[in-house]
Amino acid sequence: MKVFKNPLRFTALIAILSITIFSLAAQSLKNDFTPDRKIDIVTRIISSYYVDSLNMDSVVEQGIIAMLKTLDPHSSYSNPEETKALTEPLEGNFSGVGIQFNMLTDTLYVIQTVAGGPSEKVGIMAGDRIITVNDTLIAGIKKPNAEVIKMLRGPKGSEVTVEVMRRGVPELIKFRIVRDDIPIYSVDAAFMADPTTGYISLSRFADSSAKEVAEAMAKLYKQGMKNLILNLEDNGGGYLGAAFNIAGMFLPENAPVVYTHGLNQPMQKFNNEQDGFMTDGRVIVMVNQNSASASEIVSGALQDNDRALIVGRRTYGKGLVQRPFPLPDGSMVRLTTAHYYTPSGRSIQKPYTNGQNDDYYADIRHRYDSGELMNEDSVKVGGQLHHTLNLRRPVYGGGGIMPDKFVPIDTTYYTTYYRDLVARGVMIKFAQNYVDLHRKEIKKQYKTETDFINKFEITDEMLARLVEMGQSEDIAPNPEAMEISGPFIRLILKGLIGRDIYDDSTYQRVVIPLNPTYREALRLINSPEYDTLLSNSGQS
Repeated sequence: MKVFKNPLRFTALIAILSITIFSLAAQSLKNDFTPDRKIDIVTRIISSYYVDSLNMDSVVEQGIIAMLKTLDPHSSYSNPEETKALTEPLEGNFSGVGIQFNMLTDTLYVIQTVAGGPSEKVGIMAGDRIITVNDTLIAGIKKPNAEVIKMLRGPKGSEVTVEVMRRGVPELIKFRIVRDDIPIYSVDAAFMADPTTGYISLSRFADSSAKEVAEAMAKLYKQGMKNLILNLEDNGGGYLGAAFNIAGMFLPENAPVVYTHGLNQPMQKFNNEQDGFMTDGRVIVMVNQNSASASEIVSGALQDNDRALIVGRRTYGKGLVQRPFPLPDGSMVRLTTAHYYTPSGRSIQKPYTNGQNDDYYADIRHRYDSGELMNEDSVKVGGQLHHTLNLRRPVYGGGGIMPDKFVPIDTTYYTTYYRDLVARGVMIKFAQNYVDLHRKEIKKQYKTETDFINKFEITDEMLARLVEMGQSEDIAPNPEAMEISGPFIRLILKGLIGRDIYDDSTYQRVVIPLNPTYREALRLINSPEYDTLLSNSGQS
């Protein structure tokens, strides 16, 4: 065996040999050297020659993420866990124990159990505090919410054992829960806003959303509904199919709903397949700057067909179609393949520059800073002028859906004192403590949700106790701020207490009158101005 006396010379020879081999290989591949071959070769070079040990899965993931960042703002990659978290809310269910909870003062507090769910079946009650999960302590150790959720969720049919502290019971109670599919609802609330006006709040566009909306509308019809307010504020979107079906509920057969088109995707038009079951009656859609994607498809379709008034603030402006490409390891690439267009031909998408997304994501802050959320005169009208299909009203594209009636954001009740009470969890903690002490008493005194909404009041004594709890969190009393925020705080507290005792929708029924867009929608739907706005005189 030949021994090299000069190791540097040996290293140099190896380097020259390697370069020569790669040069010859590169020359032979020159004629068919495509970008994907280039990526493959670089990956092999890193794997074979990098100085230290590597997690190549991580290297490849970071490479995919970096590539997608050079594209539009919405093409993305998600690892297997992130993919599961993204798809669960839209698929309409997951497997778990069936509780709604909060982690306050480092303890899991059960707000309510899912009706008919695994926890309710074994006897877990609202107000219980879960101390251990499978003999692992979760209380008092600052365990992150995500970890707790991971411990409680699991495959359908699997078992989890929890120990619960219950007020009035001296020892911990042990429950064995068999996990089951837990439905995720997208209709947050559905009730009669007045004798003839229904109200439905939709939080997402999931697999079950159209069915939920149809069921909610059927119940409201039985209660006398003739007109409807559909709240899509803060609804970030979801499945195109759900948006198509919900828009179609208000449109006649063959009415256009949306179309898509991209460089590598031929134009695809989506027309309503049958008469909707609410083609008559007044409809108002509430939107704001966080209403995006599927929310904008529904808003644009109803506006372009002159079927509804859009009330609120300019929507987000997400009009790019993401096609999911699942990968064998459970990860997923969501690649933008087309643009969404409303029936009149408006592009929903706001402007962006490939690979320069920071300013794009800061758009909502820019709207706030420019005054757009407070003043109609500051709203930037899109550059694409179009007209609605029937009444030929002017509408604009290229930057979200412009409302027919602008409603500014309301900061009347906002103070830093209120902000601090919310940010440090004081208001939720107060509500939970109050419910913990008075649950039976409230249920006995207020037999129904409606009784509670009409008669329950937050007293001055309760407000004083809230201030004391704020002091314990280093929030100094502020009488001037309380004078401003007090009415708002009272309703929020009442809503939180009602939610914990009755249902999620109780919160909205109590608090929604604070929303200026809701107040304006309710006024318009009962006013001759509704017809004036839905005329060819144009947008307000």
